[in-house]
Amino acid sequence: MASVLFSFVKPDDGFDSKTIHTMGEAFEAACKSLGAFSTHDEREEIASRIIRAARAGERDPARLLEAALGQSRK
Repeated sequence: MASVLFSFVKPDDGFDSKTIHTMGEAFEAACKSLGAFSTHDEREEIASRIIRAARAGERDPARLLEAALGQSRK
């Protein structure tokens, strides 16, 4: 399932292997929270949110998950 995420990550994004692994874990957790009936479009949106957050410098797995689910800390 993480292949959806990785299809959006480009080599010139500059993510190291640890960051990519963390992004993949956040993606899997977000998809799992949506359940078995999540659509391809929903998974693409999750991937896009994680990548945007990572491009902005986020590396914390919990915060990447929050970004994926459209949540923010107040």
